[in-house]
Amino acid sequence: MSDANKLIIFDTTLRDGEQSPGASMNLSEKLEIARALDDLGVDVIEAGFPIASPGDFEAVRAVAHEVRRPTICGLARCSEADINRAWEALKDAERPRIHVFLATSAIHREFKLHMAKEEIVRRAVEGVKRARGYCADVEFSPEDAARTELDFLAEVVEKAIEAGATTINIPDTVGYAVPEQYAAAIRHLKKTVRGIDNIVISVHCHNDLGMAVANSLAALKEGARQVECTINGIGERAGNCALEEIVMAVRTRGDYFGIESEIHTQRLYPTSRLVSHVTGISVQRNKAIVGQNAFAHEAGIHQDGMLKERRTYEIMRPEDVGLPRTELVLGKHSGRHALKARIKELGYHLDENQLQKVFEAFKVLADKKKTIYDADIEALAESQVHDGPALWTLDSFHVSAGSNNIPMAAVSLTHAEGRKMHDAACGDGPVDAVFQTIERITGVDVKLKDYQVRSVTVGEDAQGEARVEVEYNGRLQRGQAVSTDVIEASAQAFLQAINRLAVREQQPRINPQTEMVTVS
Repeated sequence: MSDANKLIIFDTTLRDGEQSPGASMNLSEKLEIARALDDLGVDVIEAGFPIASPGDFEAVRAVAHEVRRPTICGLARCSEADINRAWEALKDAERPRIHVFLATSAIHREFKLHMAKEEIVRRAVEGVKRARGYCADVEFSPEDAARTELDFLAEVVEKAIEAGATTINIPDTVGYAVPEQYAAAIRHLKKTVRGIDNIVISVHCHNDLGMAVANSLAALKEGARQVECTINGIGERAGNCALEEIVMAVRTRGDYFGIESEIHTQRLYPTSRLVSHVTGISVQRNKAIVGQNAFAHEAGIHQDGMLKERRTYEIMRPEDVGLPRTELVLGKHSGRHALKARIKELGYHLDENQLQKVFEAFKVLADKKKTIYDADIEALAESQVHDGPALWTLDSFHVSAGSNNIPMAAVSLTHAEGRKMHDAACGDGPVDAVFQTIERITGVDVKLKDYQVRSVTVGEDAQGEARVEVEYNGRLQRGQAVSTDVIEASAQAFLQAINRLAVREQQPRINPQTEMVTVS
């Protein structure tokens, strides 16, 4: 395809997506998602905001070192310290990009930056020039562009291009725009900005009014050729433009848009599942493209139409987005090689040690279940996206509960140093009793913010997936586990959250002197 017809997919799941409340990721999780994005075929991965914290810096540097095909991007304000730090993290990348930003709207100029228009232009130019001193690929974003006066927006964009920006991003930072207005802004820039035909116009739309995808598509019709998006649409507040929706809209309606992406669409569903697991943010059932109901038909008229001709009620094939059409049934006699092949097909990158743990858990599960489905395999594989060696491991537990009995739990844990500890406690129910006992043993008193249990597959012997979210010292942390015993899954998920807290309490997130850290 020609450059004029190519849609550049800029994925910011690891940066803007991580800014979803409670969705912070550790290094191993970010690397796992980065590998999945590479397999998916994204063109640019925005790996983080290097100056925001030591963890962000290390994550950007690790992704830049390990993931070689796509462009790896780091975010920076238009300040010397930010840009220097971004380059330090990106310098090992095969294709590095520095993404600099500065707010331009009147409300940001007056209340956040306290800067006149002339100062905004000067700092934008200085930031772009400094970034160009490090690498040839520089993106500039006038933050809150959708609420910026069009003439001033054009002036800033033109100066940034003259300073060396190769991509100009027009963010709808607070999701305020509507499609025609946003399209008009792109048209205005195309008509009035000198040199704009020599750069790539990008769009970054938030979903506060539910129009992130619609606004992005409207901009594509006006000549934008890069869309900044996230898997499952996660991100600040109501989230970002959903990658899977923009990709499939352009592919399904190629007759209207006349552009193509290089995304391997069969990887959309597995990548969606991975991000949901890592972030702890479930995909709503009726979510477009990757939701559980996206290709489900219940109405009799729809079912009749589907039986006669699929296209009567489906404009896409589930296979095209990687949604399993038929389940792979594995049993206790299945070998390690077959399991390894299926795990790879489902989109997971496990090392030999992780694969061995999954295989051992698979054999145990196969003795408990008559049939093992893809979702069971995914749940076992997802359990290996972890923080590393755990401080505490669950040895055993026993619960007692009934309508006329006080719920009680006895739990045995082993510390990483080798000592075994036992305790018991009462609770409002068996799960609460287990949680309270774990808190007594570990000495970590947390506040349970969210607790969910769902069936992974179907049938009486289905695995139960437990998700917990706890708060400790003002920090939110997630845990997730699966088992055919939902109380065991709950205990493992709660313990995982406590183990993660123990690690992250030793790595506090810093607050750099900044106008705003969580930006678009």
